[in-house]
Amino acid sequence: MSDLPTVIEPDESVSLRDYAEKAYLDYSMYVILDRALPNVGDGLKPVQRRIIYAMSELGLKATAKYKKSARTVGDVIGKFHPHGDSAAYEAMVLMAQPFSYRYPLVDGQGNWGSADDPKSFAAMRYTESRLTGYADALLGELGQGTVDWTPNFDGTMDEPSVLPAQVPNVLLNGTTGIAVGMATDIPPHNLREVVTATIRLLEYPKSTVDDLCEHIKAPDFPTTAEIITSQDDIKAFYRSGRGSIKMRAHWVKEDGAIIIDAIPYQVSGARVLEQIAAQMQAKKLPLVSDLRDESDHENPTRLVIVPKSNRVDIDALMSHLFATTDLERSYRINLNLIGNDGRPAVKSLDTILREWLAFRTETVTRRLQYRLEKVLARLHLLEGYLVAYLNIDEVIHIIRTEDKPKAVLIERFGLSDAQAEAVLELKLRNLAKLEEMKIKGEQDELNLEREQLELTLGSTARMRTLIKKELLAIADRFGDERSSPLVQRAEAKAFSEKELMSTEPVTVVLSAKGWIRAAKGHDVDPESLSYKAGDAFSLAAAGRSNQSAILIDDTGRAYTLPSHNLPSARGQGEPVTGRINPPTGSSFKALLMGDEKDKVLLASDAGYGFVTELGHLMAKNKAGKSVLNLPPGAEVLPPALIPVGDDLLVASVSSEGRLLVFPLSDLPELARGKGNKIISIPSARVKTREEMMTAVAVLTPESKLVLHAGKRHLSLKLQELDHYRGERGRRGSKLPRGLQNVDFLIAEHPSVS
Repeated sequence: MSDLPTVIEPDESVSLRDYAEKAYLDYSMYVILDRALPNVGDGLKPVQRRIIYAMSELGLKATAKYKKSARTVGDVIGKFHPHGDSAAYEAMVLMAQPFSYRYPLVDGQGNWGSADDPKSFAAMRYTESRLTGYADALLGELGQGTVDWTPNFDGTMDEPSVLPAQVPNVLLNGTTGIAVGMATDIPPHNLREVVTATIRLLEYPKSTVDDLCEHIKAPDFPTTAEIITSQDDIKAFYRSGRGSIKMRAHWVKEDGAIIIDAIPYQVSGARVLEQIAAQMQAKKLPLVSDLRDESDHENPTRLVIVPKSNRVDIDALMSHLFATTDLERSYRINLNLIGNDGRPAVKSLDTILREWLAFRTETVTRRLQYRLEKVLARLHLLEGYLVAYLNIDEVIHIIRTEDKPKAVLIERFGLSDAQAEAVLELKLRNLAKLEEMKIKGEQDELNLEREQLELTLGSTARMRTLIKKELLAIADRFGDERSSPLVQRAEAKAFSEKELMSTEPVTVVLSAKGWIRAAKGHDVDPESLSYKAGDAFSLAAAGRSNQSAILIDDTGRAYTLPSHNLPSARGQGEPVTGRINPPTGSSFKALLMGDEKDKVLLASDAGYGFVTELGHLMAKNKAGKSVLNLPPGAEVLPPALIPVGDDLLVASVSSEGRLLVFPLSDLPELARGKGNKIISIPSARVKTREEMMTAVAVLTPESKLVLHAGKRHLSLKLQELDHYRGERGRRGSKLPRGLQNVDFLIAEHPSVS
């Protein structure tokens, strides 16, 4: 041995950037391929595949007795998956939960969590498990040469790289996962629908996504909640592999209460009740008086919502709850998986099924080829057995006398090494006379099987037929009806703040000096309220607390104030200028309340006016909005509310004592403007305030018109107004002497006392 010192080569140096880049890329590829994404073949992530395989190796088939889950988890992390036991157990629990998996792979005994709290499962030392019958559809062909095997993490044993799934499990159970730079969200589907679509693609390889969607209408979740996404949107994400789907709880009305009997996938009923209760406590949901959870074993989901009264619009209430709680939920769709080429990609529905059919075709081919090799090997041995039986005495003589009988048998009878070995391994009991008949019978059976195998392997049509028959057999065995119905529903809409307010009657009062307040009820005498010294009553309007008060000033601008937060009439109110910003020196001419669709006649004393909706008068900002344009010298007249009905009339009176009545339909309906001429008044006389329109009212055919002139008043029925009828914009007819200085008009309707 040389005494020369050993030369040590220097370590290879690598820059930190290159090292970090390679390490991160290696980690990324590991997470993508070996942890987060499913394989198109069996639809499983590696940890799921290892759990299923470990359970099959433990003999935990569907017909076996349950074993402690800790036993399975120990085998999984000790032999195949060197990660935390809690992670492996959680993956196992997920495959056992019927509310998480459409077709569970693990049959659990014990506490495996609940739909309200999926994480509430017992520890693995308490629960027991075995495989479900459906798991056999993934494992049934494992020992038949169907898949490749790879060494486990320490190289002491082999594990399957993929399971020989007999159905497209990647679509049936779906999966979610987050890798590095990518994620997957594949929803579950119905077995029968997927099998039917797969057969369609098998028989018609050029089928499009639209063709396949004739069979696969939508995903099918393990809940009876409704899928409300439109068919066009569903087809769109099946084409692109990306999109979203929306689910909504199913409810019925029972004895005036709302009963929710199905909630969206992975939504907790307890969480939904918390969300509704939070709105009630915040006084944002006054329409609900009570909540109850009546769920039990017979009714896994039964949430009861009691409306405040039978006048509550239940459809509108549910629409609000759908918009503001988890009773309606969207799910992301991202069909990202590892294809047959070993690469991750987002794939369309037809691509996924084509790749699975290619995988299945290869699996069946390998299974048949494996069986054919076994049949040929057995036939080969049987030929050797037959030679031995036909020459049994000589074979026995050679075995007894020769030192190396195997070589002599090969040379004497032309046997192969395997045949000679098989003959030497024969037991004495198999030398009976009847064995020859058994061998020939077995040969006939195996030859027939060989012919069938070779025909199937050599024919694409026969291969397709075999795959189709096996798919239909699985569908018959494990298929069921669709769980999640596909329903078209209107879009959910939350209540506005105004709609959620209580609708109590209120009277809004404005004083002459601009102090505003609101009194409860309509039986309020505004003039009897207390006012500050030097102040007095000016305007009042009756409405409801969920309506806004509209003020119109002498410049024709309108301002909006929510009535529910006005100060109480028990006090003297607050200055209205603290809430709005009218022009300096302006005064208010009108105060209105009502629904946004209520109509009103706006007019100036120049004789112009138009019809508008109260909604057009509502302003969002403090400065208000200009709604009525005033001619020079003109002022705003008190608006006239327009009753609901047909054949409405406008009555207008001028300071010259002239009255004109004409159809309301002759006036335009505008959002803002000057309007059209109601009664003719020369503009020069308006400027000098010599003549003006003093009052206007709107009448129904049943109304009476009451004219007030000082202390005198005159009540006229409709037929008594014929003398004053005319075309819009005329001067009108003279009123009787003593009633020519009309102060105001009142339209008395039959419904108003």
